[in-house]
Order: sequence, then C-alpha cells, then structure tokens
Amino acid sequence: MRVYVGLLLLCSFLVEADEHDHIYEVDEEVVLWMNTVGPYSNRQETYTYFSLPFCKGDKQSIGHYHETIGESLLGVELEFSGLDIKFRTNTPKTIYCKRVLSETDYKTLLYAIQNSYYYQMYLDDMPIWGMIGEVDSTVKPPAYKLYTHKRLDLGYNDKQVIDVNLTSDGRVEIKPGLEIEFSYEVIWSQSEVPFADRFDKYLDPSFFQHRIHWFSIFNSFMMVVFLVGLVWMILVRTLRKDYARYQKDDSLDDLDADLGDEYGWKQVHGDVFRPPTMPLLFSSCIGAGYHVFTVAVITILLAIVGEFYTERGSLLSAAIFVYAACSPINGYAGGSMYARFGGRHWIRQMLLGAFLLPSLVCGVAFLINFIAIYYHASRAIPFTIMLAVTAICLFVILPLTLVGTVLGRNMAGHADYPCRVNAVPRPIPDKKWFVQPWLITLMGGVLPFGSIFIEMYFIFTSFWAYKIYYVYGFMLLVTLILAVVTVCVTIVCSYFLLNAEDYRWRWTSFTAGASTAIYVYLYSIYYFFFKTKMFGMFQTVFYFGYMGIFSAALGLMTGTIGYVGTAKFVRKIYNTVKID
Repeated sequence: MRVYVGLLLLCSFLVEADEHDHIYEVDEEVVLWMNTVGPYSNRQETYTYFSLPFCKGDKQSIGHYHETIGESLLGVELEFSGLDIKFRTNTPKTIYCKRVLSETDYKTLLYAIQNSYYYQMYLDDMPIWGMIGEVDSTVKPPAYKLYTHKRLDLGYNDKQVIDVNLTSDGRVEIKPGLEIEFSYEVIWSQSEVPFADRFDKYLDPSFFQHRIHWFSIFNSFMMVVFLVGLVWMILVRTLRKDYARYQKDDSLDDLDADLGDEYGWKQVHGDVFRPPTMPLLFSSCIGAGYHVFTVAVITILLAIVGEFYTERGSLLSAAIFVYAACSPINGYAGGSMYARFGGRHWIRQMLLGAFLLPSLVCGVAFLINFIAIYYHASRAIPFTIMLAVTAICLFVILPLTLVGTVLGRNMAGHADYPCRVNAVPRPIPDKKWFVQPWLITLMGGVLPFGSIFIEMYFIFTSFWAYKIYYVYGFMLLVTLILAVVTVCVTIVCSYFLLNAEDYRWRWTSFTAGASTAIYVYLYSIYYFFFKTKMFGMFQTVFYFGYMGIFSAALGLMTGTIGYVGTAKFVRKIYNTVKID
C-alpha cells in the first residue's frame, strides 16, 4: 500500500514537471484540466466546470495551484478531469462515468443548453473550447440534446504536444431519470509544426491584420503629421505676430502703453504660473497619470517581446508587477509638482497619489465580487488574493511611492518660473462662448479619440469576445500617436484660453486631454448594446464597471500627457518674451 501511495505521489510530481517544461516521454501521462463553463454570449460570466452535473474519470485526482496572481484574478479554476491520456498512445472510445439525471440535474442542463453554455479545458497549457449541447428545432417541441462524447485529436512533434482539437458528439436528448454515459477517445498524429508556433492556430491574422486595421494606423499617422504641421504653422505665425506686437508695446512709454489696446496671452503673465485650485488633487492626478503611462508603455514592450498570450494570466501578472515597480515615478512626479505649488500636506498628497487608481480598482472589484459570489461564479476573487493585493499596495506600492515623493521634493521641488506670480489674482474677463473652459474640455478629446477609435474596436473584441490580441506593435504605435495628438490638441486649446486672458490653463489642459476617456466610455456603451449579445446583471455590472476603470486610467494618462506638453509650451512662450 505504501509503495502504491509513493508511486502516485511520484507520478503527480512528474506530471507537474512535464506540464511546466512541456517535455513528455511515450506513454507518459498528459493532464487534461477542466476549467470553466458559462454562457457563450457572456464571456466573463463563468462557473466551475463541475458546477454542472458532469462527472470525473477514474484517474487519481491531481491538485492544481494558482501559479500567478493574474491566473486567480481571471477566474481560472482548473480541476483534474480524471481522464487517462497517455502521450502518443491512442485511446479507443471509452466510457469513463455514468450519471442518472435527477430533476435538478435535468433543469440545470436544460438551462445551460438553452443559453448556449460552452466549457473550456486545458491540455499542456493549450486551451480547448466545446459546447455543452444543442437545440434540435426540427421537432416540436424542440429537443434539447447533450454532447456526451469527447474526441480529442492531438498532434505531437518529437516529445512535445503541438496541436489539440476537440470534436463533440454523442447527442443524447435529456430527460429526468435518464442514465447518461460519458465517453472519450484520444487519437494522436504527428505534426511538423514547431513547438514555438503551436499557438499560431489560435490567432486570427485575417481579423487583426485586416486592411482596415492597417488603413486605420496609416490614417492616424497622417492625422498626426497634418495636426502637428497645422499646429506648428498656426502657432508660429500667430506667436510671431504676438511677439512683434509685444516688442512694439515694450518700446512705448508707460503712458502710451496704458492707452494702447493691449490684450492676449501676455497680459496674464503675472498669473499664468499660479498654482491651480485643489493643488493636492491636481498633483496626485498628474503623478498617477505618469504612472499609468509608464506602465502602459513598459507592459506593451514586454508583451511584444514575451508573447504573453501563450501563458494564462501572464499579461495581468506582468502589469501588476510593473505597476508596483514603477511606483516611484508616481511619487516623484506628484511630490515634486506639489512642492512647486507650495503645498505643505505632502503626506496626504503621497497617499492620495499612491492609492488614487488602486482604490478605484479595488472599489469596483469589491462590488463586482459581491455579485460574483451571489452568482457562485468563478470570477469571485478568493480572500487570499485580496490579502495579496492589499499587501502589494501597503508593502510595495506605498513605500516606493514614499521614496519617489522624497526624491521629487528634494530634487525637483523648487519653482523656477520665468515670470513672477502676482500676489492678487487678475480678474478673468468675459469671453466668447467658444473659449469657455468646459467647451474646450469637451472638444479636446474628439481628435485623440478619433486617432484610437479603430484600435478600441479590436481591443474590445479581444477582451469581450473570443479573439486573442497579439498585435502589440500596433498598440504601441497607436499609444504614441495618441500621445502626440493629445499634446497638439491641448496646446491649441490652452493657447485659445490664454489668448482670452484666462490663466486657468492647468486644469483645462488636463481635462481637455482626459476627456478622451469620456468618448471611449460612450463608445463602450454603444459597443455593449450593438456589438455584443451580453445579458444579465452580472455581465452588465462587470462590463460597465471594468470599462469605467479602463476609461479612468486612460483619462489620467491622456490628461497628464496633455498637461505636460502644454506646460512645456507655456514655459517656452513666456520664457521667450521679456516681461518686466
């Protein structure tokens, strides 16, 4: 008996090793993991596979642990199928279990078939999808049939699994009290596909590399060229006239200058570098925006190099790691800016900057988690993962943000503005309707959204449908295009505002850039109702909750990009003109 138990433990150890290095010997066990089931239209609404009245095979159970935090957050619930699969050894049709359907089992399967439930499995880390059953509408009333047979066609190249295909058969009309026999068979065949290319079958080049995608990238690039050229021409011509007029005004004596018709951006030189309202919040938003932009660029570069789509949860795990590691950037940017504004409550600013985005994510995730628990969905985040995320925030993100804040306050916390700030704020004159800050804010996001509109469709489709996004080179290019367009647009918007003698450019430039997120969220509403077939409270809350987080993070990023570009422009023009 002890020898038998020892052999089982040894077998379990060998299976775990083989599943990780993907090397098998002939007749060595290949584990088939059952993951989740759920309605096909609601990809994120998933439940454990054995929550439906299915049964396992006779093989000894093998425990599985979540290797990464990303795997847990994505709701991966791997359970051993119990099916006996040997490497390069065919298995004829074999009945592995029988089950008599009770009234409850019948109703559960009936509901699953009516709502087009699918299930997902993994074999050697390769995903497999199959439908639970089908509806036969050729008869009246319709017959609901369950697939009871799984045929696995597996390809191998030397000692590695290359290909996995599933064929569902054995259509059985379900009825209460019916005894159902579940069976499987395995057929191996040699493949010439290299192991490095085995995931190519899951990619969809005809979708992601369609001519429309290429055309949208080219169109966005041409928009950048045109917009940069237009901004350069307009601002250079306009500023040249402004410089000439101001130099002429400087040559007049004080009486003539007072009688002159002075107007424009030079008139607010004493207030243009005044700290914005709510400087603590503004500095925290800028710090968080720097943080998000850095994480986005680094994660995209890692995805280009690492091909994260081949490993479950690897992209999310990498993003969490990069976000935690880049926390000093948040503290440095926000802390130095708050110091230049003369802020004294730097600890409050540090805490707000460190937890601005994580608190939003945790708040939305906490709400969704309650609903997931109510639905008994696999998306419910385990308590241990909550503790792990909390520990990352408290013991990694917060200390690193503190380090960045201290460095920022000491190294870049001294204001060196080219103009002296007046003690008393200058009254803001009435201006035309088209240069009101609220209208500038709304219009500022139109062109940046237009530059990423098509890419948003591909990203949404990959996340909310069944496409694997892999064209991260496109994503990097679109991110850079978005940054350039945002800077150009916010510079123009801020120049109009300053020319109207309104010095509140800081918040305006930030919100004008951040308004891109408003249009993205509005597009997500359109996508939900017209491009998907999602239904139910769980999926609706999940969709709009996480799209809200995505839009908020995008808003912080684009708002910061717009402000930084505008700040350099404002410093440049006021540094060029001699102002007494």
